[in-house]
Amino acid sequence: MLDLLIINAALPGEEALVEIGCKDGRIVAVEPSIKAEAAQVIDAKGYLVTPPFVDSHFHMDATLSAGLPRRNETGTLLEGIRIWGELKPDLTPEAIKDRAMKLLRWSVAKGNLAIRTHVDTTDPSLMAVDVLLEVREEMKDFVDIQLVAFPQDGVLRAPRGVELLERALDKGVDVVGGIPHFERTMDQGRESVRVLCEIAAMRGLMVDMHCDESDDPLSRHVESLAFETQRLGLQGRVTGSHLTSMHSMDNYYVSKLLPLMAEAGLHCVCNPLVNMNLQGRHDTYPKRRGLMRVPELMNLGLNVSFGHDDIMDPWYPMGTHDMLEVAHMGAHALHMTGVDGLKKMFAAVTVNGAKTMGLESYGLEPGCNADMVILQAASEIEALRLHPARLWVIRRGKVISRTPEVVASVELGEGEELVDFT
Repeated sequence: MLDLLIINAALPGEEALVEIGCKDGRIVAVEPSIKAEAAQVIDAKGYLVTPPFVDSHFHMDATLSAGLPRRNETGTLLEGIRIWGELKPDLTPEAIKDRAMKLLRWSVAKGNLAIRTHVDTTDPSLMAVDVLLEVREEMKDFVDIQLVAFPQDGVLRAPRGVELLERALDKGVDVVGGIPHFERTMDQGRESVRVLCEIAAMRGLMVDMHCDESDDPLSRHVESLAFETQRLGLQGRVTGSHLTSMHSMDNYYVSKLLPLMAEAGLHCVCNPLVNMNLQGRHDTYPKRRGLMRVPELMNLGLNVSFGHDDIMDPWYPMGTHDMLEVAHMGAHALHMTGVDGLKKMFAAVTVNGAKTMGLESYGLEPGCNADMVILQAASEIEALRLHPARLWVIRRGKVISRTPEVVASVELGEGEELVDFT
């Protein structure tokens, strides 16, 4: 007896429909026909069944705080950082938690069942750290939350920055973060990369650095990140997020940089919505898009995933936590609207994000967790085009969210007829 059987399911990249059998929170069979009874049967009706969406770069401590204490009138990264600094003294645990829990209801309904969120560690109280640790525990049955110790004001620039970051790790934060381009000098930025990678190596943790989120082509801290990764034997455990200066670097330097990144086995996280908004602000025309070189990175075999980054906070006033919207923007901004490119965009918000986060038992093969989303679309490309309803969101073999199927209809007035233009 199965707990759940999904019939008439379309899988990414597969033409034939299959059935998916689940028991005890795991996928136990994926076959053309499964001869078994089940406590619950879901007819996917030929729609796409996909592993859950993954947001591999987010800021949950700041989410839904737009307008507090004021709006970002210039829309720039630096004004957003200043506003966050003004807001921090007025933050309360209750407000941070309420906003995070509201956001997570959106997340689950959109099929996002894994989120890597950075949490500011430069507040001496570490209030946001404590709150998000609590949220992670309370929501573990619905979503995998991975916390990154993020020294927003610079780990060397902020008073007691290293001490506070290590305290956050002692409390149970999962990943070591950093922001080398926000340190006072290039040299201090390089030093911060060394210090933080050594902390990660000593503790056996992963690293995820905000790196080179700048239009300055000489912001090259990802080079230091690749070097320290190899020096300390951290291959496969280190992520460079943003990397927007790569858009402005000359091709000769990039021809040296990308192989170094590949040797180090870096993961890369691009944030198309937010960095399309924040970068190029000093340009007249033409304006730079300010995204990392995703096609080139992917072609070299590096794992590139996408993040939403911000939703209604000092840096970005919009967003609904729809990762298909992120991939849709990426497809346009990165000139990846060919068939292969679009499939890679879908992977960037699913399987690639799972690799970045190091998620175990992710996927739609037997033995994987029974976590999946049924979309009202027939394929990955149609899903990117339509941003369709998440008809069923399933976690460990149990339905945790449902959205009614959207049926298109046209109402005609008296005497009106539909015209067939075919």
